[in-house]
Amino acid sequence: MKPRDAQRGLNYLALLACIYAGSLVLAAVMASKIITVGPLVVPAGVLAYCLTFLITDVISEIWGKEQAQTVVMGGFIALVLVFVLTTVSILWPPASFWPHQQAYQTILGSSARIMVASLTAYLFSQYHDVWAFHFWKRLTTERFLWLRNNASTMVSQLLDSVVFITIAFYGSMPVMPLIFGQWVVKVGIALLDTPFVYLLVYVMRRRLPSTKLETRFET
Repeated sequence: MKPRDAQRGLNYLALLACIYAGSLVLAAVMASKIITVGPLVVPAGVLAYCLTFLITDVISEIWGKEQAQTVVMGGFIALVLVFVLTTVSILWPPASFWPHQQAYQTILGSSARIMVASLTAYLFSQYHDVWAFHFWKRLTTERFLWLRNNASTMVSQLLDSVVFITIAFYGSMPVMPLIFGQWVVKVGIALLDTPFVYLLVYVMRRRLPSTKLETRFET
């Protein structure tokens, strides 16, 4: 790759990594609100969290497995920092004239069980997504981007839902309806994001002319 393309590639990778980390932080904050999608009930954070799978698939396709795993680890560190810093901010005594401590704690506070569930589910699902993406890429000899995008994401999101819901809510509420509801919504979002994966990969290939264009729309 030419030096100019290499620098441009690093810039794009850094931009995608920032969007990835930002989506994780947003998902953690938005998760405190529960929304309905038809008859299903899911945390609002699912909207932002599903973006992370799209981004890791694009990074995997353009920059490879190692870079995608590095971004996943960076996201894990960001999540840990979010939980630590929000906990410190909640415990820190508020100013005497500020009356919103309880609301602040309600929105940003998470129990230790929820934190463990979030971090565990994140590691399992995101590393599986990167592994599965490259498994399907090898199996299809680098064809059928739509297949590896959807196959890796759908299974990874099921894994994420099972691990998170089980650790966070087992024994306190029925977990199967929650798992099913979350996964159905995530699968729907995964199907909708496929054109955006193709678009981002296409743009990256066009902007990095030294990189061989390998993404095709075979069926």
